[in-house]
Amino acid sequence: MVQFERIRKLNTIRLEENGPVIYWMRRDQRVKDNWALLTALETAKKDGVPCGVIFSLLPEFRGATLRQYDFMLKGLEEVEKSLKERGVPFFLLKGEYKDTIPKFISDYGVSKIITDFSPLSTRIKEFARNQTIPMWEVDAHNIVPCWIASDKQEFAARTFRPKITKLLEDFLVEFPKVPKNPQTWRDKIPVINWAEIRASINVDRNVMPVNWIEPGTKAAHKIMDTFLTKKVVKYAELRNDPTQDVLSNLSPYLHFGQIAAQRVALEVKIRLNTNPSKNELEGLENFFEELVVRRELSDNYCFYNSNFADFKGFPEWAQKTLDDHRKDPREYTYNLKKFENARTHDELWNAAQKELIQTGKLHGYMRMYWCKKILEWTDSPEEAQKIAIYLNDKYLLDGRDPNGYTGIAWSIGGVHDRAWFERDIYGKVRYMNANGARRKFDVNAYITRWIQNG
Repeated sequence: MVQFERIRKLNTIRLEENGPVIYWMRRDQRVKDNWALLTALETAKKDGVPCGVIFSLLPEFRGATLRQYDFMLKGLEEVEKSLKERGVPFFLLKGEYKDTIPKFISDYGVSKIITDFSPLSTRIKEFARNQTIPMWEVDAHNIVPCWIASDKQEFAARTFRPKITKLLEDFLVEFPKVPKNPQTWRDKIPVINWAEIRASINVDRNVMPVNWIEPGTKAAHKIMDTFLTKKVVKYAELRNDPTQDVLSNLSPYLHFGQIAAQRVALEVKIRLNTNPSKNELEGLENFFEELVVRRELSDNYCFYNSNFADFKGFPEWAQKTLDDHRKDPREYTYNLKKFENARTHDELWNAAQKELIQTGKLHGYMRMYWCKKILEWTDSPEEAQKIAIYLNDKYLLDGRDPNGYTGIAWSIGGVHDRAWFERDIYGKVRYMNANGARRKFDVNAYITRWIQNG
């Protein structure tokens, strides 16, 4: 049974019809370990009606590329097959959800809609208020529901950590198995031509799919197992070294909801209870901090701060110090084109940009360095944030994600950080340079990999 704290009503409509219950899948694109799908199936069983799943696909999206659409569509194709095994139909609707979903409600006589939660969906309540049937939202992405973890924007990880840690005992629980559809779907189910869908989307096809990672839930679980059995033992020691392959590579799967963070956390918890070695213990604890505290803190920031992608979202101290240093001279300045084409004076930065372009991924340490240098080499923090978001969302598989927006806000605007020693351009925002990188890893090896051999 799904905990009621995970569920929020989005409108006040009490109309009780005898039509199917629909799960409107958005952020959590999986069947297994999905609280929103489980809620829809439970509701359908209680009402004695069938359950269906819909996904409203925008054929084009500003700034989106074939790279992200390809990863998502292949994952959704797996979703369709997995749902079919349980007798649950999957409908791929093409167009704006404000148009496609009301039509679907009318065509199929839908009685209730369950959807999953995203802190970036700022208009979902307005949409729900304009519907004629009840709608609920389920946080199927976070371990602790975002609105339960905290009722306000948290200042930093140190203020958020004790709150979420206290709640994990109640929310970090095993998922029930996904049941079959309680009733047979009686209407005709359209056949989805996935090849045709891929051909019809109007996105930037210059940013091609990548071949180093396989989309979908099955692949995500294999990646998780590989990390926890082979890599985590070196994670604490080497996670800030981009020349080493010790990271989980789970971020694209978590972004598209192809694996539940809660499933990963449960697997970590199992290993923490099996007398791990010192190195493994440190790796598991460090990874758990990133997976749970830092990741869910990003949702907290975007949920409670509507300016999460704007200068106005930075803390007051950061806004003031950046304002104080607006007119500081810059030794180097670059426009978007120079940044995008990796044409700066700094080979380390250029290598990071090449990694981003070629793989759709950027090592966590290099993401911070990459972003902070954009601040240093542009005329204003607003321009830096705009460029960083554009490049992040265009090339990264996990673009358009609370983690990305929060990471950029941390790098440029001191979000979840504290004031440091004052210096030119940065003011009191934390500074990073290539010398610091050299103390952590073989910078020349990284440059060689992505510039000379990339």
